[in-house]
Amino acid sequence: VQLQASGGGLVQAGGSRRLSCAASGRTFSSYMMGWFRQAPGKEREFVAGISFTGGSTTYGDSVKGRFTISRDNAKNTVYLQMNSLKPEDTAVYHCAARSTSSHLVLTGRKFYNYWGQGTLVTVSS
Repeated sequence: VQLQASGGGLVQAGGSRRLSCAASGRTFSSYMMGWFRQAPGKEREFVAGISFTGGSTTYGDSVKGRFTISRDNAKNTVYLQMNSLKPEDTAVYHCAARSTSSHLVLTGRKFYNYWGQGTLVTVSS
């Protein structure tokens, strides 16, 4: 599967942004999807994940209550709605996928087989 993330840009602190990740192929509905981010000089960290049905979601501690992951299997797209953005949310955001039949959402980047190129989100103070 090929992944294309979009929606990044410059936003003021306290603002909102929605990222999209479009996937190619006809088996999108069998993939667990995740969002990761990497800030300059930092490790890539887990942001949010969603099961292949959309019935289960998991969030990183730093974004809980502010970010929401969702998916539209008919459109082969996963979304990340980001609210109450902070300067520390500035990073390149990557979407990732793993083919699975499990409803468990995994948070480790090593579990994801496919990665998009990333989209930059910059939050100004």
